[in-house]
Amino acid sequence: MTTGNVDIHCHILPGLDDGAPSMEIAVGMARMAAEDGTTHLVATPHANFQFRYDPTRIAALRDELQAAAGDQLQILIGCDFHLSYENVQDALAHPRKYSVNGGRYLLVEFAEMFNIASMEAILRQLREQGLIPVLTHPERNPVFQQHPELAPRYIELGCIVQVTASSLTGDFGKQAARSAADLLDRNLIHVLASDGHSTRHRLPRLSEAAQFVAERKDVQLARALVSDNPAAIIADRPLPYRPNGAVRTSRKKGLWSRFRS
Repeated sequence: MTTGNVDIHCHILPGLDDGAPSMEIAVGMARMAAEDGTTHLVATPHANFQFRYDPTRIAALRDELQAAAGDQLQILIGCDFHLSYENVQDALAHPRKYSVNGGRYLLVEFAEMFNIASMEAILRQLREQGLIPVLTHPERNPVFQQHPELAPRYIELGCIVQVTASSLTGDFGKQAARSAADLLDRNLIHVLASDGHSTRHRLPRLSEAAQFVAERKDVQLARALVSDNPAAIIADRPLPYRPNGAVRTSRKKGLWSRFRS
């Protein structure tokens, strides 16, 4: 599969959550993403106490948006999955209901405050059911910010880390920017995603963050985070590259080591 940038986390479907409020805005977001170099985008409406996840309605809206947006961008379905008790039980019973494009990868959203041991147990349960948790925006979460050991600890369980692209460029404030840069410098990021919500703020763009990574680290890493790894996620394949900071490995192997899920 030949791709440009691949965005695995975007609230583009209209009227479902706190993302696009209308089809007009959703089409604008699709055009903005395509103009920025994104070829594939995963629509990830919330599933939490506030927003119900309705697969039938989501599929219908996805088809309507795809028709309106044309072939400039391929739109797939996933979920911004809140780790509530009810959600977790449903996901364990129906492992592919909430996952990215019906595969093994599941975007998981942590509450602002959570019990570390309890979350580790939940992540283990999801892994045992064959799912691969994708930890969404830990750089913006107070618990992860206060416990920098958590990302590598959860990665050892088989999770992967997704950082919001605009956190790196400062749109979520200094603390999130510092946390994102720290994860980047420790080689603990597997994928960047927009977490786009509109055409005015929280934009569905990846190129600026990719340029940041290319300048701070290198071009190979930037491509891996916005194209190679997310392309593998939507195709339900093992990630082609995983940063050495996420595994116990010798520096002699260079920046990258192979990752098998």
